[in-house]
Amino acid sequence: MVGQSAEPRAAVLLQPFVHQVGGHTSMLTYDEHTICKPLVSQELSFYESLPLAMRQFTPQYKGIVSVHLKKDSLGNLTLIASPGLGQPDGCGRLDSAGGDPAVTLWHRCKWSHSQVTRTFKDSCPGKMLLRTDLQYHTDSLLEDANGKQPERKSYNPWGLHCHRQHLNRMSSKHNENKLHQFLLLENVVSKYSYPCILDLKMGTRQHGDDASEEKKARHIKKCEQSTSASLGVRICGMQVYQADTGHFLCKDKYYGRKLSAEGFRQTLRQFLCNGNQLRTDLLEPIILRLKALLAVIRKQSSYRFYSSSLLIIYDGQEHKESVDQHLPFPKTQSTNPSRVDVRMIDFAHTTFKGSKSNPNPTPHDGPDHGYIFGLENLIKILQSLLEGK
Repeated sequence: MVGQSAEPRAAVLLQPFVHQVGGHTSMLTYDEHTICKPLVSQELSFYESLPLAMRQFTPQYKGIVSVHLKKDSLGNLTLIASPGLGQPDGCGRLDSAGGDPAVTLWHRCKWSHSQVTRTFKDSCPGKMLLRTDLQYHTDSLLEDANGKQPERKSYNPWGLHCHRQHLNRMSSKHNENKLHQFLLLENVVSKYSYPCILDLKMGTRQHGDDASEEKKARHIKKCEQSTSASLGVRICGMQVYQADTGHFLCKDKYYGRKLSAEGFRQTLRQFLCNGNQLRTDLLEPIILRLKALLAVIRKQSSYRFYSSSLLIIYDGQEHKESVDQHLPFPKTQSTNPSRVDVRMIDFAHTTFKGSKSNPNPTPHDGPDHGYIFGLENLIKILQSLLEGK
């Protein structure tokens, strides 16, 4: 039989992606350089026909993987990825670093429904904390097969919140044998030691063309009551490393929705503050990258990036330092330590002419003016910070 000659890759126990700062879909870690998320046909269609000019501004698409729920003898739920199951031959088969990844991941981090719930409560007692300032710091939850703790990691409470909700939804709706298709995407923060991430919801409109009247009204209200209407951009989540305390300062979408235009500007400034100083060295490279993205978006006729996000990323580790004992994967800073990245993510509601998932899309002419409006205002605000205003 075709495809039987190759040995299928061992199953992979999926872990919550600990640097998820926004969104409501649970992002999961497949390996150090790859994350996965539930497949939505519109998002898959976008990645499969991605314009060449946009590739530098989006995560690399790596394929599809099948995922199923698994319950252990104690009733704990886990998610298992099965490369090669229920997909075209070769799709989603990534090179393994050696060893059995399922065993390695299982010993390294026994994520379960109860543990995620407990961890979430420990790091964030009560939902009200999610709506205010959050800080998280190095945890010692991880143990290897011998019960030692070789790794210490940090956890963003928002990602754990999403993961817990996702497990609850999946366990109530589906049995263990059902296979779910997940997208495999590049982990765009894997090269950073202390990833500082700003998640911005872009554009003046957030609802997709297929939204119900109720959902449409809900999204319009959120936009009208936030900086989405006045600036074309609002903060959806943030984590910024505080060098003075060794903690990450976190903000969530509820915080972002309440901000005025001035509050938005102050939060952008806070994103560039490491507890000791304002990282003015980052402003110019971020602005240059945003201007390059703006030039690309202006040329994308018929595209509407409804409800998509823009990530601005930099490393909270300023200088070449001795290897930090808290780092699970010590990084060497071979390039400029203040390097930045700008990436578009979340294309479940993106529409464009010729989309395979939607052969008769609502026609839109020209580029996405709401997205352009947001980018222009973002650039203006960052330039004002650069000029010290």
